[in-house]
Amino acid sequence: MNSRIQLWLLAALSVLLLSLPWLVPHTGALALVAFVPLLCADEIASQLKVRASWVFPAVVFLAWNAATTFWVCEATVGGGLFAIFANAAQMLLIWLLFRLAKWKLQGPLPYIFLAAMWIAWERHYYFVDISWPWLNLGGAFAQSTRTVQWYEYTGTLGGSLWVWLANLGVYGLLVAVSDGFWQRWNGLARACAAVGIVLVIAGPVVASKFLFDAYEERSEGTVEVVIGQPNFDPYQKFKTMSQAEQTAVLLEEFDQALEGRPAGKVLLIAPETFTGDLFLNAPESSPTLQSIRAFLGRHPGAEMLFGASTYDIYRQHASPDILARPYGEDWILSHNSAVLADASDKLEIYHKSKLVVGTELTPYPRIFVPLDNWLSAKMGVGGLMARCVGQPERSVLHFGPEGIPFGCAVCYESIYGEFCTEYVKAGARAMTIITNDAWWGNTPGYRQHLNFARLRAIELRRDIARCGNTGISAFIDQRGEILSQSDWWTRETLSGEVNLSSEQTAFVQHGDLVGRVCTLLFLLLAAILLVRLFVPGKH
Repeated sequence: MNSRIQLWLLAALSVLLLSLPWLVPHTGALALVAFVPLLCADEIASQLKVRASWVFPAVVFLAWNAATTFWVCEATVGGGLFAIFANAAQMLLIWLLFRLAKWKLQGPLPYIFLAAMWIAWERHYYFVDISWPWLNLGGAFAQSTRTVQWYEYTGTLGGSLWVWLANLGVYGLLVAVSDGFWQRWNGLARACAAVGIVLVIAGPVVASKFLFDAYEERSEGTVEVVIGQPNFDPYQKFKTMSQAEQTAVLLEEFDQALEGRPAGKVLLIAPETFTGDLFLNAPESSPTLQSIRAFLGRHPGAEMLFGASTYDIYRQHASPDILARPYGEDWILSHNSAVLADASDKLEIYHKSKLVVGTELTPYPRIFVPLDNWLSAKMGVGGLMARCVGQPERSVLHFGPEGIPFGCAVCYESIYGEFCTEYVKAGARAMTIITNDAWWGNTPGYRQHLNFARLRAIELRRDIARCGNTGISAFIDQRGEILSQSDWWTRETLSGEVNLSSEQTAFVQHGDLVGRVCTLLFLLLAAILLVRLFVPGKH
């Protein structure tokens, strides 16, 4: 077979194996060998001295990103293309540095460098302004959660480490066979190598099976929850539907769900950005809040958690913040918030902090805000990026007269594992997620987002009540199992109970140890590589 055709076939196989775990249920195990074809292609290209051999990993990473996250283009073509190309470019840069390490480092060191560098990048990606960790390798098991119950100890980057250990182990075994080392090893060495590969691949699965079967749902009481899924097309919701119409639809759904139910404590949950008329300087002037309070007054014991675009007005001449916009003679700051209200005067608010670049967030504001203002003044094309402001620390919302603490991750926040541990550290005894995934249409995006919530349930060992504007809404238990869920693109309510727990997992207590250790290892190996590159005689 022509060598180039062989290389392209290996690249295509890697694309398939990398993509399927995000697209097809229960295929997460494919990620454990997904890099093997690409590693083989890279070695073959090096031996044959194929020109422009960087094209093969470039195509793999670009195709993987496109196949799994193309749906972002449904909401914004420019943003979707940027996410695909920018993410693939960073992956390619990691691969090129790995190839550089193969030139200067010996034995297994370049491969250890590759794994450590990749995981260090995934960890760093959680903290930068322009952040898109959707394809972090540990997320490959979001539809195979029974195999990763140990995420309560390691977090999702433990899955990334598993992926690299398995891929490098299988690849190393193939190299040993093809180069003749396997034949020269004695029986004990062969047995140890084979057993080692089996343990790397099967060991975590067996451990997870044990944890899953042995785990008992922790319950220090329960809370009745009703999730409202109003099913508004977002392209109509923000353009052609009045807020009064939307409020009437949602409250009617809740009315039907509560009909015949005995009066008592119940938490009603509505989706992200349900309303946009809440000014924090005078919240009681909001018609939506007035309608919600009147509704709750007819249902004693009920409280409602809902998403809102909220605003702070600053009546002063100087801007209070670089992200503030002029508002007549005043200034306004915008937030994407979760709001908890009762029938009287209770109003607790959490501001979303992990914001979507462009549609909510202006990244690196000291650079891009002045640029945006200049474009607006000179060319009339300002306002290219939204300027929502989050809060610096996680906080909880308190339900009922006992003040039961709930965490509320707003949409995009639910893909950040270590970030979500901060809700539990703040006291959250159960979790909620409010979101609006319909911007992407009936594509894999909303299913992927739902499944990432299952990973958060395992990491935190918290029940989750997830409310989507158009689905999928769901109740998820502490093992990441979906207990009940709504249908896509339907108007309905979902009723259930969430268990309360105050216990903290090892991941909550200690954070992302895997990511930190891999970052340190990467920095040490990078220092060695720099010495080999720039210090004469260091070979």
